[in-house]
Amino acid sequence: MMTDLYPPGKATDLAATSTAGSVSRRRFLQLLGGAAGTAAGSAALVACSQGTGGETETSPAVGTTTSTSLVRLSSVVTPQDGGLYDDLLPDFEQQTGYQVELTTGQDVYGPGRDGQADVVLSHYGHRDAQAFVQDGFGQWPQPVFSNQIALLGPPSDPAQVQDLTDLVEAFRRIANTQSPLIVNDIEGVKYLTEILWNAAESPEKEGWYSDQGLQGQDAIAEAAQQSGYVFWGLTPFLRTQQQDEVELQPLVLSDPLLQRIMVTVAVNPDKVAGVNVEGVTAFQQYLLAPTTQARIRAFRLPGIDQQIWWPAGRNNASYALPKP
Repeated sequence: MMTDLYPPGKATDLAATSTAGSVSRRRFLQLLGGAAGTAAGSAALVACSQGTGGETETSPAVGTTTSTSLVRLSSVVTPQDGGLYDDLLPDFEQQTGYQVELTTGQDVYGPGRDGQADVVLSHYGHRDAQAFVQDGFGQWPQPVFSNQIALLGPPSDPAQVQDLTDLVEAFRRIANTQSPLIVNDIEGVKYLTEILWNAAESPEKEGWYSDQGLQGQDAIAEAAQQSGYVFWGLTPFLRTQQQDEVELQPLVLSDPLLQRIMVTVAVNPDKVAGVNVEGVTAFQQYLLAPTTQARIRAFRLPGIDQQIWWPAGRNNASYALPKP
């Protein structure tokens, strides 16, 4: 589990490069790795407290934080690896005066139960989200944005699917050309594959459709070896490429079927002591603000021209949305 403190207004080189135009995929991966290291190594803290009701409050000294100025965010790693936090968190801090303490890992709801987080951000379908809310530890989930699964394939692209916006058509082309498709047996990804197989009118699987029970990096390695296709989350794929680059690249990204919604869950202060209620409210309202939702839509990673983050605030009930 990793904890980072974001200095207000200071984005990493990765976020700064996101609007500077396209770079090579290899350079992109170098930037992504550099950004992660920069964020993990951040030690300089600049905190300020925003007054309310016209009253002026004294800002804490540099290098200090207070319980009222700190928002503790427990999150899956996806928005960090995908560069989005490097863009959004410094902006939130600069606008509000709050400081974000970011912890990433797999057990994102554990810190919420233990009083070590104020708000959790995860996929809506995270295995622990339902129990966290139903047990009373978390409030109703608020959809904020969707991340991106990708159809990966070899640079030669024998099925000619690159940049298609219809994922079912891409699946048909793979089947019609008998190009290898390696099933990634990660829960949810395999489910998507089955949806596509049915939507493509259940083509005969023999000769091209391979389900060997492989997951994650193993499925990716097999697809690369066979010059075939495979589905996986874009950010874990890019992170894996930093460690062991394979001859695959993202080919289809734009179909809504590839989006996976993510939510914030505020820790219930009636169940857990020490929750920064005002800070959580500010953070959730910031993410749902129309300007932030537009910023999410416009965000790009260097080397990836297509949109990979999708605003999802409109999926909330109207009472949760910021008032004009």
